[in-house]
Amino acid sequence: MTYSLQLYTLRNAIAEDLPGTIAKVAQIGYTKVEPYNFVATAKELGAALKENGLTAPSGHAPLLSKDQDEIFAAAKELGISIVIDPFHPAEHWQSAEDIQATAAKLNQAAKKAAEYGIRVGYHNHEWELSSKIEGQSALEYFAGLLDPEVVLEVDTYWASVGGEDPVELLARLGDRVKLIHIKDGPGNRDTKAQKPAGQGSIPVLDVINAAKSLEVGVVEFDDYSEDIFEGIAQSLAYLTEAAGKGSEA
Repeated sequence: MTYSLQLYTLRNAIAEDLPGTIAKVAQIGYTKVEPYNFVATAKELGAALKENGLTAPSGHAPLLSKDQDEIFAAAKELGISIVIDPFHPAEHWQSAEDIQATAAKLNQAAKKAAEYGIRVGYHNHEWELSSKIEGQSALEYFAGLLDPEVVLEVDTYWASVGGEDPVELLARLGDRVKLIHIKDGPGNRDTKAQKPAGQGSIPVLDVINAAKSLEVGVVEFDDYSEDIFEGIAQSLAYLTEAAGKGSEA
């Protein structure tokens, strides 16, 4: 298991100084990142990653609404092997018909991605869990419609906000889940109250252990009321220490 950092966490710092921010991420000890909006920043971001010895196994891009060839070309340039659609609004998750249409679009995107040697996936918020379709969460109904090569990146914090136990959810979704977003806090919509991993109400280590086919665990803060660089450093230290204890057991 390796850990990555969703760069959306540092969006304000990146807007001011992308190369300097990426250098700080490497200094803290991260070796992998998950870029967002990478089509717009591909050249500068690629140079910064290379200079600091970082890789980007996954990245977020609006596959369901933007030019997919442009996205996949930029992903290939950055070495991103999994492109994840990060956001599909709540109104698309309220009926079986709408979810079927979304799944069909993502399955089609996967076929195009394969031409570039890339996989595609989807990242949830709370509404894919709070909405129920045919006796299950909309996300699980959606997962049942996806082609085998399409993966899920489960945001375990928003799953909890949506009313699901993230550990049980991951067990039900099984091998479909290749990435998770690791974040902690009170488990509500107050994103400013989010905390470094291990300091909130989310059972972070149980969550990680529940994802049996996990390739990358991605640290993220939607927001944070304190120093964000301290926050991401504390999260990585907690996860690294826990991994060390696990290997000694």
